[in-house]
This record gives sequence, C-alpha cells and structure tokens, in this order.
Amino acid sequence: MNDTDRQLLALLRDDARMSVTALARKLRVSRATVQNRIARLEGGGIIVGYTVRLKPEAEAHRIRAWMGIAVDGNKAAAVMQALRGDPNVHTLHSTNGRWDILAELRADSLEQFDRVLGRVRLIPGIAASETSILLSTHKT
Repeated sequence: MNDTDRQLLALLRDDARMSVTALARKLRVSRATVQNRIARLEGGGIIVGYTVRLKPEAEAHRIRAWMGIAVDGNKAAAVMQALRGDPNVHTLHSTNGRWDILAELRADSLEQFDRVLGRVRLIPGIAASETSILLSTHKT
C-alpha cells in the first residue's frame, strides 16, 4: 500500500459514496486508476465493506455506554464469543491495561439497559466490570 492508497482510503472513510470521478479528481489520477486500486484493496481484504454512519442525534433515545471488562485467566475468547451473541453489544475491543475488553453497549431505555448489564455480568469468565454511560459525543 502506498500514499495514494492511503489517501484513497481516507477519502472513502470520510464519504464511501463519493463517485469514482470525484475520487480521481481529488487524488489527481485517472478514473481507471481509482477503480483498479479499489478493486485491488477489496480483493486483498483491506476494504471489507461499506457502511452508513449516523449522527448521534439520529438515535436520540438510545442509551450508549462503554463497559470495561476484566476476564478470569485465559477466558477472553469465550467471553468475546458470548458478547458477540448479545444484540445490545455494538462493538468489542480487546485492550491492555486495567480492562481486557471494552464493549460499547446500546439500549432503548434505562430498564433495558439494566437488563443488558445484568445479562452481561452473568457471562462466565467475567471477573469485574465498570460501565460509563455516554452523555454526549464530540468530534475531535
């Protein structure tokens, strides 16, 4: 991957619906070059899909939180598998430091959020957890 590929990926991260013509114009390369690079990045598994990002306000009634999870011994894989199956677990990250796993949780109400916390805390292999509700999001 070279600088043009990295610039192309940055443009696609910002707007995955940008036309090939617009990408070519911004990168100062031909349309064929952009099409070939996208095909190569997709074929090589660098680009694995495209998605929609919503403004946080679009889900104004959703409760979001980060949960730090400490895992007993070598049970991280089993805990991750259990968390993947929960519809209220939005993202999972393995980390180092105090917490082994960071999970983003989402719920539609405080009552549902309480049930999610209870369910997650019962997963075998979780030694401890700490949850922080996200109050607002700011772009950096």
